Amino acid sequence: MSSTDPMVIVGGGQCGARAAHALRENGWDGAITLLGDEGLLPYERPPLSKSVLLGQKTVGQCAIYDKTFFRDQRVDVRVDASVTAIDRAGRKVILAGGDRLAYRRLLIATGAQPRRLDLLGATLPGVHVLRGAPDALAIADELLAGQRIAVIGAGFIGLEITAAAVARGCEVVVLEAAPRALMRAVPEAVANCLVERHRQMGVDVRFAVQVERIAGETRVSGVQLADGTVVPCDAVVAGIGVTPRTALAEAAGIDIANGIAVDETLRTSDPSIYAAGDVCSFPHPLFGRRIRLECWKNAEDQARVAARNMLGHSETCSSVPWFWSDQYDMTIQIAGLPALGPTTVVRETGAASRVFFSLDANGVLVGASGVGQTGEIARDVRIAQELIARRSCVEPALLADRDTKLRSLLVAQAS
Repeated sequence: MSSTDPMVIVGGGQCGARAAHALRENGWDGAITLLGDEGLLPYERPPLSKSVLLGQKTVGQCAIYDKTFFRDQRVDVRVDASVTAIDRAGRKVILAGGDRLAYRRLLIATGAQPRRLDLLGATLPGVHVLRGAPDALAIADELLAGQRIAVIGAGFIGLEITAAAVARGCEVVVLEAAPRALMRAVPEAVANCLVERHRQMGVDVRFAVQVERIAGETRVSGVQLADGTVVPCDAVVAGIGVTPRTALAEAAGIDIANGIAVDETLRTSDPSIYAAGDVCSFPHPLFGRRIRLECWKNAEDQARVAARNMLGHSETCSSVPWFWSDQYDMTIQIAGLPALGPTTVVRETGAASRVFFSLDANGVLVGASGVGQTGEIARDVRIAQELIARRSCVEPALLADRDTKLRSLLVAQAS
């Protein structure tokens, strides 16, 4: 392995860009090549379903770094570089044009891709998914006052798009196959809070419905359900989840397990190759299981860990997951993995703000979900993160008591 070979990052998104920066911050003075295939400099995705749809922010304003940054940091960023294969024996990546690029260490940060509807009519004009900037711009063009929008899927992406569409003056119906919203993400009580707010805003939210096909001839005109009902609409947005983009790793014979399987240091089954972000699953020491996270904070955290370990460190990825969503005048903040806690304890933090704490069967705090105004939930969720990191057992009555300062529980745990 030549010491002059560059560090190569495949994936020009949030995780890839932050990893390139972290390599420099941690002393790597050699070459860095960042390979993306979207035709754009790396940009943040969370605004796509929020401020970009609302017209409050342009795609250009979502850029993580500008051209000057990459030039000054000596990062060879390529925005139209499609990688077709990894030659593990030769330690090279092969580009679509046939060029072969050697690497000292390789980071795969290819993210995830949206699941698409596998239905008759799903390719009609007016049917959309949201993952990249072009998707967001196409959806934004549909959000005209009076337009009827059908959102298939009541996950966070679907509900954020719904909120943006309502703010733009659209009529929205949400169609979800599951019996409730956010089945794998939050306790039922949290999901009910969000759904109630959407219904207050005039959204028609329907659960346990099966979509049979997308109706229309030259363009979508409705969504036909399994019971024969046709929901008229002018556009459809499907938010039915994502799948990790593992094709490169699979073809190269790298281990896969709900994404690219990495160890606690984000190293794959090939010791010269790492993976980070939405594309990888990793063993989380706090929860004693292999998980895969699809959120902004995880991309940020793992970018730094991967970069340091590519340079010879042995750091583990153990930070408490954290996620947020903005819908209407509400903020949702989630720490840990609430789905792992069968017991939910509610704490009122404001007139219309709540934090829902999730405890496992042993009384260990494993998740916290705040819903309401940012100033009324953020501190408690932040302290909950620390309690989760300590694997704290907390009395449910203390969590529910608004007069009990959560900070005091941290002090008690430390003593």
